[in-house]
Amino acid sequence: MGGGPIGVATALDLGLQGIPVVVLDDHEGIGMGSRAICFSKRCLEVADRYGCGEPMLEKGVVWNLGKVFHEDRKVFEFNLLPEEGHKYPAFINLQQPYFEKFIVDRVREAQADGAPIELRGKNRVDSIDVRDDHVVLRVMTPDGAYTLEADWLIGCDGANSPLRSMLGLDFTGRVFKDSFLIADIRMKAEFPTERWFWFEPSHGSGASTLLHKQPDDTWRIDFQIGWDVDRAEEIKEENIRRRLDAMLGPDIEYEMVWSSIYTFQCKRMDRFRHGRVIFAGDAAHQVSPFGARGANSGMQDVDNLGWKLSLVITGKAPESLLDSYDEERIHGADENILNSTRSTDFITPKSAISHIFRNAVLDLAEHYEFARPLVNSGRLSLPCTYDGLSLNGPDALPGGPSRTRVGSPCPDAPVGDGFLLPRLGNDFQILTIGAEAPEMLEEDGVTARRFAISASDDPTGVLAERYLGDASAAVYLIRPDQHVAARWPAFDETAMRTALRKACGKD
Repeated sequence: MGGGPIGVATALDLGLQGIPVVVLDDHEGIGMGSRAICFSKRCLEVADRYGCGEPMLEKGVVWNLGKVFHEDRKVFEFNLLPEEGHKYPAFINLQQPYFEKFIVDRVREAQADGAPIELRGKNRVDSIDVRDDHVVLRVMTPDGAYTLEADWLIGCDGANSPLRSMLGLDFTGRVFKDSFLIADIRMKAEFPTERWFWFEPSHGSGASTLLHKQPDDTWRIDFQIGWDVDRAEEIKEENIRRRLDAMLGPDIEYEMVWSSIYTFQCKRMDRFRHGRVIFAGDAAHQVSPFGARGANSGMQDVDNLGWKLSLVITGKAPESLLDSYDEERIHGADENILNSTRSTDFITPKSAISHIFRNAVLDLAEHYEFARPLVNSGRLSLPCTYDGLSLNGPDALPGGPSRTRVGSPCPDAPVGDGFLLPRLGNDFQILTIGAEAPEMLEEDGVTARRFAISASDDPTGVLAERYLGDASAAVYLIRPDQHVAARWPAFDETAMRTALRKACGKD
């Protein structure tokens, strides 16, 4: 339920696995307005598994570098991906309608190849009856109403989720008393392809300002405008232009493309799974936009849920496996809320003394490296590591790197003439580096296939650095969402079978 990028990506994930899926959306076609624009490396890696990452990269504006200013002084700059050896960059900027379009285009290709995916626009869900083993929906269309029964319902219908309201469910969390004005404009400008953030900008158009470049000569500008403002006045074009002119100067010509006003909110549902109904994306959790954690965390929801629901539907895993979606993605949502709350508190000081301390940190950061990690203009989205959670197997690789510990998402690395992550695919994998193992292992209907790497496949040594560390050889069990389920210095069939069962929620 919900035909935005998260709903359609969920349908694509399941459909590519042969699971029949219907998307119900009360609108028709691609959504309008830029909305989300920053898509992370991890999000693109997930899209790449679905077959639509490369067109996103080709259209998007690539950036790794960010700069932070106080008034008109540069405080410092940072590089989000200073290392080589990844297929995708730290971030691209891409208007949400493009992101959504590339997913829909891939759905159309998959449909042509026989994937059982159906997209139904102008199909509004008016009521839901949740039963023990299925749900019953009452759907309204321009041609009248009909009833639809489904084994499972996934709610991807946004922050104001009608489905959540129908079930009497709600968010818990915080609303921050500040307002931000978004303006997307089309202009020819000499600004570099970087993320620029000003605290107390000298042009005086807001308490903070953020500038991002998008495709098609479009730029995103965020102005922090305060809590006690007349939103109806602020959203008028002449008042938006007043702020833009003060920032850009009188000689820059531009065209207004899209505008909106939003409030920082950090909230989530207490549980994401309610029997046969599962929530994902903004319907399940909401964070402030600074840090690009909305759509990116929603795609991690899809990545986490798709393989688990497929195993349950095909009878290869118990229904209780879906409780791990709740566990892991609530862990991810809490991590996002924590980081977004910290960013918001730094960007919008709540008292005179906190404002003084914030500016003291900015002044120190201009001259001293130790203070720069304390500056928080939005901690940008990173993939979630599921440390210590229930599906994790043993982490038995002495000297293994922390970044590939159990629960972590697999980092990319050069392999032969390509990259590692595209070769891991969408199923369980036994990744061996300088170690022996069978080419395939099946446990209770679930198959794990081997992907073997030798020294000749790793001429740069990057893969060994990221996956071996101080170990001389390694065997990894990789989940279908490319998170590490277990690792050892050598193959042990009994241990591998136990870890595979645990990753499927059977132990």
